[in-house]
Amino acid sequence: MSTSPARRRIIRSLLAEHEIRSQNDIVALLAEKGFKVTQATVSRDLASIGATKEGDRYVIANQPEHDGAELELAGIVDAFVTSVEPSHNLVVLKTPPGAAQVVAAALDKVGYSDMAGCVAGDDTVIVVVSEHGSGKEFADRLQNLGANT
Repeated sequence: MSTSPARRRIIRSLLAEHEIRSQNDIVALLAEKGFKVTQATVSRDLASIGATKEGDRYVIANQPEHDGAELELAGIVDAFVTSVEPSHNLVVLKTPPGAAQVVAAALDKVGYSDMAGCVAGDDTVIVVVSEHGSGKEFADRLQNLGANT
């Protein structure tokens, strides 16, 4: 998991969960998660995700976190998802036969920081929500996508 998009998702998550005061703090936190990067790489990543320093800590500017991917996901959910059922840290999405992989690919493209991963069958997607989120909150977010995009 050493790709730039994966690393940038982790940085977004770190900024949301911690008060980050320096780029070296991010380098250290990324190292704990298995990413060996330099301060220069972190600087480019921060610029790429729109993070700025406000006062003495880094924050993400008021720009869409997921760009057009979330808008695309909203359309796919509206078109293909027939039911959303949360259960603890899981969310089960039902689709018509053959559509589950389209939904899973759109979820992966957005890369929500609280989504550990998802698995698609023929007509079912199972989303595993990380320990920092809940299945109910994730399901609610998916059901409200059209209203928020």
